[in-house]
Amino acid sequence: MSNQSSIKILETTYKNQRFRIKEDLPAVGWYLYVFDKNENCIADHLQDSLEIVIEEAFEEYQVPKNSWTYITSEK
Repeated sequence: MSNQSSIKILETTYKNQRFRIKEDLPAVGWYLYVFDKNENCIADHLQDSLEIVIEEAFEEYQVPKNSWTYITSEK
């Protein structure tokens, strides 16, 4: 669909784990995925906003809030 906005993806690495935040449809929210050192997804979380999912990553996994980097944007 031509009027669909791009999907934002952020990533960071912290304490031998990789973390990815991926935007879903606005009505769904944002996913936080946690990968171990072997790249296995060991947890996923869903929140209503980017701010909340970054806060959850900080509270649950101590991921620094300023460590996130936009890696790509999909349509």
